[in-house]
Amino acid sequence: MTGAVDLQVLKERAEAQRAAATRPAPSSVPGRSAPAVIDVVESNFESDIVERSMSQLVVVDLWAAWAEPSAQLSPVLARLATAAGGQWTLARVDVDASPGIAQAFGVQSVPMVVAMVAGQPVTAFNGAQPEEQIRAWIDDIIAKTAHMLPDGGGAGAAAEPDDDPRMVAAEGLMDAGDMDGALNAYRAIVAEEPGNVEAAAAVRNLEFVMRAQAHDPSIVGSAEAGDVDGQLAAADVLLLGQRPEAAFDRIIDLIKVTRDDDRTKARARLLELFELFDPAEPFVVAARRKLATALY
Repeated sequence: MTGAVDLQVLKERAEAQRAAATRPAPSSVPGRSAPAVIDVVESNFESDIVERSMSQLVVVDLWAAWAEPSAQLSPVLARLATAAGGQWTLARVDVDASPGIAQAFGVQSVPMVVAMVAGQPVTAFNGAQPEEQIRAWIDDIIAKTAHMLPDGGGAGAAAEPDDDPRMVAAEGLMDAGDMDGALNAYRAIVAEEPGNVEAAAAVRNLEFVMRAQAHDPSIVGSAEAGDVDGQLAAADVLLLGQRPEAAFDRIIDLIKVTRDDDRTKARARLLELFELFDPAEPFVVAARRKLATALY
């Protein structure tokens, strides 16, 4: 991960995202390693919501950046999840980024909160609610569904996983500068194991870096306002140069002046770039708000 392009930054970012998804919540009970709050997209819906709900209660927060009640409710849910110390997990789903999940739950308005137990939704509510009411709702679910889960829904201690030799080999190729080989190796892992978050993150990062490296940096100054391919290339170059705000603004400005397939292409690229970062990053949150304004 060395060279003129700062690939190390991307590697560290991916590792930080993986660590955030697996480290215990600050107030977790000793021996429990499940995170209190996770962000879920369509690619990890099965593993992080359905499969997780087989061993503990999962509360799914279906939210949108443009919905003010979401901004009120989501912090309350996160606070309750952290205080629960691993008894249940909050899974946050941005309905704009993951419309397939929203469709699966039949979302008609946001925020919508769904309780998942043993792979099935058991109850739900819409809109912001008082904290005490939500706490009572969760306590009631836990009391009524404990018999459906192993160990009453508690999270067991997780053993330290061994290094995956496939991942070690892929990282070795990357460190040796064989980007094509590393990308193919990571893609093979994802094909065999679609729920492998680490390999999927590596694929996204490498695909981005290799695409961005292929652009002429001068495209940042030469791309015309309505030139879809040119502006998307300029955004790649800006992001590779560690200027995410400028990169996102390029694409949002493009969305404002395009329609139909061109607008869909620009929106899809912006959502793809969002996935390279922690969704809680302030510049990602700000860009999502700008995107919502541009679209609606």
